[in-house]
Amino acid sequence: MIAYPDHANLLIVRDQLGSERLVRTQADWRERVEHIRANMQLVMGPLPEANRRVPLDLEIVSEVSTAKYMRRKVHFTPEPDDRVPAWLLIPKQLPASGKAPAMLCLHQTTKIGKDEPAGLGGLPNLHYAHELAEMGFVCIVPDYPSFGEYPYDFKSKGRHFASGSMKAIWNNMRAIDLLVSMPEVDAQRIGVIGHSLGGHNSLFTAVFDERLRAVVSSCGFTPFHDYYKGALAGWTSDRYMPRIREQYHNDPNQVPFDFYEILGSLAPRGCYSNSPIRDSNFDINGVRKAFSRVEAIYTLFGATESLKLATPDALHDFPPAQRQAAYQFLIEQLK
Repeated sequence: MIAYPDHANLLIVRDQLGSERLVRTQADWRERVEHIRANMQLVMGPLPEANRRVPLDLEIVSEVSTAKYMRRKVHFTPEPDDRVPAWLLIPKQLPASGKAPAMLCLHQTTKIGKDEPAGLGGLPNLHYAHELAEMGFVCIVPDYPSFGEYPYDFKSKGRHFASGSMKAIWNNMRAIDLLVSMPEVDAQRIGVIGHSLGGHNSLFTAVFDERLRAVVSSCGFTPFHDYYKGALAGWTSDRYMPRIREQYHNDPNQVPFDFYEILGSLAPRGCYSNSPIRDSNFDINGVRKAFSRVEAIYTLFGATESLKLATPDALHDFPPAQRQAAYQFLIEQLK
């Protein structure tokens, strides 16, 4: 693996001998992105091989008709011996083409899991799947492992994964497979949205799956040095990345990737971050530093209009004005 001592410096690419050259072209940056993905897998464990992509075996458990969309509870198979519960929201009125844009909608840390984005409980400001479905997006809303209706023991059932983060990434990629398989979905117009746990889960998934053309992350990140002044214990549970504790000693100087690189990996795809200035989880100063570095990469791709940072005067929340701005951003990015 190729190590980068300064993850905030996005304008260099290194080789196996540690020699550095400037990132001058899009090809240079794509080479760096491969290094970023490899270094993320040092922490999260390897992305599963293609043979884990078994048939989805979609089961419709129930169906409810709302004013503007059908809400189906479904189960699907992400890998052998596992079933993911999810909501599937399908607008009743589709474009003339019969194909609509689609969104993977990821929930925050909440006991009710997928029900909150689907508008079935929790905080009204986090009902984004419900709101997007009413706007005409097909939405899939899976439970993160161990939340909602998805009991999951990471040490037994998930022992073949080094992290809950990689398990969630894989489940999300299979949810995208499901969207792509649907006749109502335009496979070229798929995005992802999430808050908090769902906010960084959205970013992680988009790094590994370029079918996601636009990303909305609400209260999802700050660079590791800015996360509680570098105290990384919050990232190390079985649901997240235990290797941060076990191999990298909760030291941001040792973790082989950071959010500067994750954001840069998305270029030139759309990236909208809602980052409130009074979010006690994810320090706004770190978010601003990350965006200031990532702008150079989006400039390299001629895509600065695809990088947006909203900084409302709010706590750890997704206020109405920023949600509406994010939805308009998705409409523009998924034209």
